[in-house]
Parts: sequence; C-alpha cells; structure tokens
Amino acid sequence: MASAVSTPDFAFQQCIAPTCQATYSIDQALTSCPQCGALIDIRYEWDKLPLPKTLDDFKKQWQNRYSPTAFSGIWRFYDLLPFLPKDKIVTIGEGQTLLQKADFVAEFVGLTEGELYLQYEGMNPSGSFKDNGMSAAFSHAHMVGATHAACASTGNTSASLAMYSSVSNLMRAIIFIGSGKIAYGKLAQALELGALTVQLAGDFDDAMARVQEVSKSMGIYLVNSVNPFRLEGQKTIMFRVLEALQWQIPDWIIVPGGNLGNSSAFGKAFIELHELGLIDKIPRLAVINAVGANTLYELYEKRGLRWNKGNINTKVIDQYYQELDAKGKKASTIASAIEINRPVNLHKCLRALNTCNGVVREVSDQEIVDAKAKVGSGGLGCEPASAASVAGARLLREQGVIEPHEKIVCILTGHQLKDPTATVAYHTTDQENFDSVLGSRGVQRASFANRAISVPNDSEAIQKAIQLYS
Repeated sequence: MASAVSTPDFAFQQCIAPTCQATYSIDQALTSCPQCGALIDIRYEWDKLPLPKTLDDFKKQWQNRYSPTAFSGIWRFYDLLPFLPKDKIVTIGEGQTLLQKADFVAEFVGLTEGELYLQYEGMNPSGSFKDNGMSAAFSHAHMVGATHAACASTGNTSASLAMYSSVSNLMRAIIFIGSGKIAYGKLAQALELGALTVQLAGDFDDAMARVQEVSKSMGIYLVNSVNPFRLEGQKTIMFRVLEALQWQIPDWIIVPGGNLGNSSAFGKAFIELHELGLIDKIPRLAVINAVGANTLYELYEKRGLRWNKGNINTKVIDQYYQELDAKGKKASTIASAIEINRPVNLHKCLRALNTCNGVVREVSDQEIVDAKAKVGSGGLGCEPASAASVAGARLLREQGVIEPHEKIVCILTGHQLKDPTATVAYHTTDQENFDSVLGSRGVQRASFANRAISVPNDSEAIQKAIQLYS
C-alpha cells in the first residue's frame, strides 16, 4: 500500500528491538518489523517541530470548536501525534470524555474522599475507548489509500471500525470474531453498521492469528492494536486525563489489561511528555488482568519477565504459551473485552511498566462484577472489563501498595450497554439467568444487587412498596 500524498519528514516508524531499530517511512502499513518481526513504534524528530512550551497551551484549541480537528479529543493534541497531513484525518468528534471524581467508589476502594477519579471512555461515539486509536489508524489507512480494513475483535474494536467505515464511506470493514466470544451489545453494532462479519471456530487469539494471515495475504489494512498508529490515538486518553486534572500528575493510572494496547500507549505518552519537558513526574501504572485471562500477571509477577532495556527473555513467554497449548487452556472471563491469552502488545506493555514503575494484578470475575455494580451505583455504568480497574485498585489498596491519600485514576474503557446481559443477570431475581450468565463464570453472589420489587397490579400495594423500600 503506497501513498501518493506528501507525508511529514519528521515522523517515521522504528523497530522497538534494541538489536535492530530499523526505520521505515510513515506511509508504510506495518504491524511488525520486516527485518526482525518485533513491534513497531511511531517516532518523531521533535526538534523539527514547533512544540508547545507547556501542556496548558493546548487549551487554545477549545477556542476553535467549529474545526473538526480542534473539536476532537484526539486531534486537538495533533502537535503530539503529527504523523499525517491534517487533510487526511478522519474524525467524528471522538474523545469528548469525562474524568469524574467518584467519592462513592473511593469509599468502596478504601481511598480518602476526593482521591479517586474515573476516566469514562464510554462517552466515545461507539461507546468505548477504541475510538481513540481507531480514528488514528483509520486516518493512516485513508492516507495510504486502503480500500479495506480488518480486525479481530472481542467486540469494541469491531464496533469502532464498523462505525468509522460506515460514517466515512472510505473503505470496507471486515470483522473476525470467535464463536460465542462477543457480547451482543457489541456484535449488534458491527452488524447494524454494515461490517462484513466473519465468525470462526475458535477464540480471540485464533481470530487474531487468522486476521493477520489474511490481511497480509490480501493486502488488507489491519487496525488491531498491533498497528502502531492505534497507540498514537490512545496516547491522548492520558492527555485528556492530565487536562482534566489541570495538568497535575496523579499518583496512579489503573487500567484493565487485555491486548495491552492502552497500557502500552499510556507508557509511550508519559515517555514522550517527560522527554519533551512537559511533565516532571511520571505516574505509576497498574495493569489489571482477569483471573481467567491472566497472561501478563503470570509472566510479570510470577515469572519475573521484564523489559530489560528491550532485551526481553522471550523464552519465558514461549514456555508459558506452550503450557497453555498443552493444557488446551483458553481465556475465560465475564470481562469479554479482556478475554485474551496472547496479548499482541506484550513487549510494549513491559516497556510501559518499566517506565511507570508498574505493577500487575489479577482479579476474579466475582470482584469484577461487584466493582461494576459499585461503579454503576455511583452514577457511571460500565462494561465488566472496565470494572477490572476499580477491582484492581481495591486489591492494591488492601495489599498496601496504594496509600489511602494517593490520587488514583481508573480507566473505564466501555459503556454499560456494551454488555447488558451481564448487568441484568447480576441484578436479576431469576436464579436461572444468574447461573447461566454469571454462575458459569464462578460468580457465586450479587453482593450489591439492585433487584426489582415484585408487587400486585394495585396502586395501594405499589405505594406501600415504595414507602417500604425508598
């Protein structure tokens, strides 16, 4: 896929392997280094760019709300991800998100009042954080003249790709999903928005392997987070968090861990901001796995895998994957968005954990759905995977890793209606429904259920019930 447009001479792609570090032009569609197979970074020659003196300079973008790029919560930070000409940007106003102080949830976690914030990415047009990276990757696909774009998905990526494809009418979206491995709220989006949906026998990891093979063979642009441009867009989640905190650096960023694109992007954001002198402190990072999809936790916390200046001990990874295959172990969690055994951004995540003095934890499905209920009763409904960040914050607080006075930002990655089945099952009075949806995942109780009240079809009886329960 070659581009006929003029591309910035200060942006390039570079292999992250320290023994390779080969560079490539920005108009190539790469998901790995052609020379050694390692992941690719988007890099900039910052000394060639007119950079802001402070992060506060970005506030002036708010004065130009009729400009599509200034209105976007991604592209108003264009100066920090200038990899393409502005006329190639595809935006539909993504990134208009909320950082909400959540004292009700802070009490549940065990933090001092005023110290817990929820970054609600469910406010994006397709209902999840994926729109941040998709706008960036889709824009690059547009720049290089792609006619088809594909992804493997547990749901949110497919919804986002389908949306950008249908709204822009620039290219055909092709979605790969595993059998029974996608929430209906997400699948409905991909189908309704016109994507070509391919359901194969297998899980997300199988779908990811097949989409990479097919995309390479057919010259289709791949938009999964192995695509380095995706992570450029996802960096901006941190820019918006800092902006909402009036450019004060929190003590912790806590994020669910699936394919590890967000954690990788956040690490890159802080590396660049610090190198540019725009921040003088880097927050700590906690990545939270579900117990049923805990590859990062197993490798990082139990087997000691580290970034090691890019010299990663891949034998540890290979050995673990061989064990998974030998046991026939598939990822399994109610948090379908992070139901992934082989995270494609593992190496970049290790770099982020190194940069941010990070930790990794695992939480059970029981802890996830209870945290989800608490988040919801505090006013912001989220999908199960989002609640892993809050469950992880509570665990870290219980372990004494986080102090009660520290300022914490938990990332809520997706909207509540992405997976309404889990929500209804948790709060239902129907034991059979609870057992089929949650009990099969090891969830034994709905600790914070808000169940409907059954009353006769009688006004007086209804009034008595309201008086009794309100």
